[in-house]
Amino acid sequence: MNATPRPQGTADTAVPARPRRRPGRAFAHTTGARRSGHPHRSDGRPPHTPRGARHPGHHGGLGTSPPVPGPSARGLLLPGLCALLLALFTWQVVTHGPLRALDERAGRAVLGSALPDGAAHFFADLGNTAVALPVLALAMALSALRAARTRRWWPPLCAALTMAAVPALVVPVKDAVGRPGPAAMAGAHEGFFPSGHAATAAVAYGAAALLFLLHRPGRVRAFAVVSYAAVNAGVGVGLVRCGFHWPLDVLAGWCLAGVLLWGLARALSRPPGAGRPRGTRRPRASTAQGPPGQ
Repeated sequence: MNATPRPQGTADTAVPARPRRRPGRAFAHTTGARRSGHPHRSDGRPPHTPRGARHPGHHGGLGTSPPVPGPSARGLLLPGLCALLLALFTWQVVTHGPLRALDERAGRAVLGSALPDGAAHFFADLGNTAVALPVLALAMALSALRAARTRRWWPPLCAALTMAAVPALVVPVKDAVGRPGPAAMAGAHEGFFPSGHAATAAVAYGAAALLFLLHRPGRVRAFAVVSYAAVNAGVGVGLVRCGFHWPLDVLAGWCLAGVLLWGLARALSRPPGAGRPRGTRRPRASTAQGPPGQ
């Protein structure tokens, strides 16, 4: 061998030095133009690959894919508010609270107002089952004809169950509260809270509107919502003007209808068989660990 052996003293006296970072391509792997942390990215945007979009797991390794968004708390605002108002109205009526006294004064004022009596009876009659149920039945039949053959039965079935829930919920509450009606209903049975006519009109016409609005454009939906609100407002005013119910009875019926219609809308938005396509799997958590030393 021609190589000259290295002196022992030079090897023993050598001072270890820290490695220096070299500029160039390796430097782009760690910082990038905007310090994004992604190699060869000059705009700072995250990569468009599924693995790059995953959240870090334990020890800095790759974790699971981004979670699928579930029902938000904003979607529960309407049924929660309706249930809270219904509980408040029931408590005030049962305990003869100040809200019940104000309610009775407002009812007497509307009863003695100059609103046309004929128009009031017309709108009040819209809450009868003899008027509301045929409208809902017609909407159910049209929905069954327009729906897909595989799920033609689902929208009418949901609407029928929602309508059947009205007397199942209203009658027990009426018997438990036992509130007497206005002076015009003197001698009639007790149990006017909540209003069955107001709940029947709100649920029947609301379910019919939901069935009609399936796959409809935005302008048609807006017109249907405004018409629905106007009809139910007329029913409520007509019931109070004719002396059939107190205002709180009508409001309680609307609150109950709001909860039922929210459930119907949720059921119609997720028909059976509308889940994940066949052959797809749920994303599983990655078991890949980070590099050693992290």
